[in-house]
Amino acid sequence: MIKITLPDGSVREFAQDQITPLEVAKNISNGLAKKALVATVNGEKVALNHVITADASVAIHTFDDQEGKDTFRHSASHILAQAVQNLFPGTKFGIGPAIKDGFYYDFDSEHKFVPEDLEKIEAEMMKIIQSDLAYERKELSRAEALEMFSARGEIYKVELINDLPEDAVISTYTQGDFTDLCAGPHLVSTGAVKAPKLMSIAGAYWRGSEKNKMLQRIYGTAFPKKADLDEYLFQLEEAKRRDHRKLGQELQLFTFVDEAPGFPLFYPKGMILRNSLENYWREVHEAAGYTEIKTPMIMNRSLWERSGHWAHYQNNMYFTEIDEEPFAIKPMNCPGSILLFNSQMHSYRDFPMRWSELGLVHRHELSGALHGLMRVRAFTQDDAHIFMLQSQIKDEVKGVIKLIDGIYKTFGFEYHVELSTRPEDSMGDDALWEKATDALRDALVDMGMDYIINEGDGAFYGPKIDFHLQDCLGRTWQCGTIQLDFQMPEKFEMSYIGEDSEKHRPVMVHRTAFGSVERFIGILTEHFAGAFPTWLAPVQAVVMPITDKFAPYAAEVVAKLKEAGVRVELDGRNEKIGYKIREAQVQKIPYMLVVGEKEMESNTIGVRKRGEGDLGAVDVDQFVAQIAAEIKNRA
Repeated sequence: MIKITLPDGSVREFAQDQITPLEVAKNISNGLAKKALVATVNGEKVALNHVITADASVAIHTFDDQEGKDTFRHSASHILAQAVQNLFPGTKFGIGPAIKDGFYYDFDSEHKFVPEDLEKIEAEMMKIIQSDLAYERKELSRAEALEMFSARGEIYKVELINDLPEDAVISTYTQGDFTDLCAGPHLVSTGAVKAPKLMSIAGAYWRGSEKNKMLQRIYGTAFPKKADLDEYLFQLEEAKRRDHRKLGQELQLFTFVDEAPGFPLFYPKGMILRNSLENYWREVHEAAGYTEIKTPMIMNRSLWERSGHWAHYQNNMYFTEIDEEPFAIKPMNCPGSILLFNSQMHSYRDFPMRWSELGLVHRHELSGALHGLMRVRAFTQDDAHIFMLQSQIKDEVKGVIKLIDGIYKTFGFEYHVELSTRPEDSMGDDALWEKATDALRDALVDMGMDYIINEGDGAFYGPKIDFHLQDCLGRTWQCGTIQLDFQMPEKFEMSYIGEDSEKHRPVMVHRTAFGSVERFIGILTEHFAGAFPTWLAPVQAVVMPITDKFAPYAAEVVAKLKEAGVRVELDGRNEKIGYKIREAQVQKIPYMLVVGEKEMESNTIGVRKRGEGDLGAVDVDQFVAQIAAEIKNRA
């Protein structure tokens, strides 16, 4: 008899002396068995036909799990490799892992792959899938593996094997006439991969080193159903349509130039959008009891050595020299806030102190990592630092959570939360780290929030809560963060006078809501596809007279809207009204207001609303009140 413990703690007993994960899945439900892809047995990922001969804990993974997706797509990469072997004999093979949303395989081939080859390779992959070949695992000694792959001239596999320990047990996987060096596990057979798609070709140095040969990398993805693949491809096209870099230029919001790589330039309309966001941010923070500060962009190297940034963050910093002294451009705002705190004596009665700062920071990102506003070298952090007593930690963290939640709701964002714990490259005392982590966890529990533990991803000075926004395409973006810090107060000898008239150490919270103003603008641009809510839109309404005859009346309408605080433009060009409307639609202006004979006589305007079309004639004063309320309420 074998006892199988499932993830929910329940135990199932089986009379036979051996069993496979697939049989366990069938015992749970036929539906699960049909969807099952791979299993975890006693903490180790194994194929569904793996034989279990003793009591074990078992988890069954489907495509809904990351484990299932990774196994599915890694298995698809082997199908890609076999297809290339069939079509281009003599090709040497690198590696073919699963990656986010897909997989790749690296090839060393005399044939230079071109986009037209992808269709041929896909067709060959489909033949392999339809053949429903079993993935067969075999274990070899290091010597046997070296002999096998050396005989085939597989120089890259031989190099990988040579890097393994002398006593390593090495596994290969074979499907049909293709054998690959691989730790596995894999699907039971190739037939499970119903819908593969090859996406692109790129160059990639072997093992990521410029000293090695450039290989050809083919990227692909795969899904269990063609409908899922079609949905994914649609999402990719939609993401291209919403690309903030393209929209930023088309809508004249922001741009990038070769002379300043990674440093965005904002047009006037982009500054209106940016200022609207920052004004909203200031309003929210003032209501929450924050006061705004400003700290220097360049400070002495000794400050960064003391803060720990020099040891932990030096590669991401820019440096300069002033009066023959070494200085650094700030990558973070916190040391400046600490200097400001230390410039005065403080009493326990002063706490909590909530200081906010829209601080411009610079970080040396690699050129290959730059991506529009999402990854830049200079950006404005919507920072805040809260100084407090230990007894105030939970309430202050909960207050920040509420503030961030309110901001995201204004934009209609859903999000999930991760609690990131101590990284390897950290500083400080174990006991303080444990205390800080427990405090963040307690605040999340008190708020009734679900959260994921992200082991080892905290800041080097403290654990953190990260907020991951989900946009309309289901993509997630890490934006807000709450970092609880016992370390910096120690390093900078921060103090306050307590009730006992003695000096004590305060606790510090670092936090952002947008993350960075620039990145948040990029996210918003893609989330709304440039069609910003009226309160954020750089131009909120455009008034369009049908002919010059109605220009004076149009100007009166513009004046009333401006008086109400509406950002409005007058399109008085001698163009047909249909052309003006189409241009306003391309610019994604929320309201298009048409005026002609009928409107002038009745003191109305013809209202067209973005996304809704013609709303008919509306009294001017009524419309002004309506749009002003929409802007004020940030609808």
